Amino acid sequence: MYFKNINIRKIGTSDQDFLYEMLFQAIFTPKNEPAPSKDIIYKQDLKKYVENWGRQGDLGLIAIDHQNKSKVGAIWIRLFNSNNPSYGYINSNIPELGMAVMYNYRGLGIGSTLLEKLIQESKGLYPAISLSVHPENPAIKLYENFGFHPFERSGSSVIMKIDIA
Repeated sequence: MYFKNINIRKIGTSDQDFLYEMLFQAIFTPKNEPAPSKDIIYKQDLKKYVENWGRQGDLGLIAIDHQNKSKVGAIWIRLFNSNNPSYGYINSNIPELGMAVMYNYRGLGIGSTLLEKLIQESKGLYPAISLSVHPENPAIKLYENFGFHPFERSGSSVIMKIDIA
């Protein structure tokens, strides 16, 4: 089922605070483990995913509830390099994906809509997109449905990749 009452627009520099919120929402906590404190998103290994949004290569979309005009989800890709690799780093030509949907809006197809649109907008810009996901995260099924496949195991996560060239 798809949530019909959303508008989607590109992420702008004025969306920085919402991107930090989405970064926090994107953190998966396995069952029986305590959720991290919100200040974790300001640690260097996480904040680099959204800090100073709008740099060369950044591409992202925000979902807005048409009825109440609130931002309800976001998806973004960002390039990293070997001097500052990300959790899902493959190489400096393949951006890593981040995405989250606000808790009350999950399971309505918003994530699928965002992912479909971002992949379409990325074609011709990049050869592939990567992501890092915990193997217990149910979002793996979403990624697999869109064609992401395991690339390699990295610590407690799986790096997945989709070729889009």
